[in-house]
Amino acid sequence: MSEDLFDDELDNQGGGSIRHPMGQRFRGYLPVVVDVETGGFNSATDALLEIAAVTTGMDEKGFLYPEHSYFFRVEPFVGANIEAAALEFTGIKLDHPLRMAVSEEHALTEIFRGIRKALKANGCKRAVLVGHNSSFDLGFLNAAVNRTGLKRNPFHPFSSFDTATLAGLAYGQTVLAKACQSAGIDFDGREAHSARYDTEKTAELFCGIVNRWKQMGGWTDYGD
Repeated sequence: MSEDLFDDELDNQGGGSIRHPMGQRFRGYLPVVVDVETGGFNSATDALLEIAAVTTGMDEKGFLYPEHSYFFRVEPFVGANIEAAALEFTGIKLDHPLRMAVSEEHALTEIFRGIRKALKANGCKRAVLVGHNSSFDLGFLNAAVNRTGLKRNPFHPFSSFDTATLAGLAYGQTVLAKACQSAGIDFDGREAHSARYDTEKTAELFCGIVNRWKQMGGWTDYGD
């Protein structure tokens, strides 16, 4: 399905005009920042080990800010591949007694519930995933949705906003830590490669780039 056809289908579901400023800003889509930590690079075969999401809000002046955060450690699905190099890279210890992992279905159900509340509050019809190298995160998210058979996935199935690309444009940096540093965002390398930390920093980066564009006159809304 092309993006135009998908958007037409979505418009027919919602009906009426979009009145909330957030809905106006992104054509009815709510940016939701997502990061995953995994057992490898193949979303079809490799385990989803952590997932975090941050919804975004908009203040009365039209500036974005990170709003609600969600984070879950995830039990590998049955038969999942987990590369030793991936665990070494992320520092995830699957047998740690305080890991308290949940199933993919539980994690996604809770995250999707929070996103649907945010959609309603912001006058949006659908979420669009924001990620640093977003196709990776969206691929693992979609694979987990397919495995669990969950319905009412709030995310656009194939479109996303990539902060690696946006940061390359805005700051000349594509690595998350370096992009944050260029944007004046504190970044602790010792906390990196945790889904929770990376999602929070990616959310700050995304909101900062969008807000900077607005300050430069690249976006005007009803209040300008």
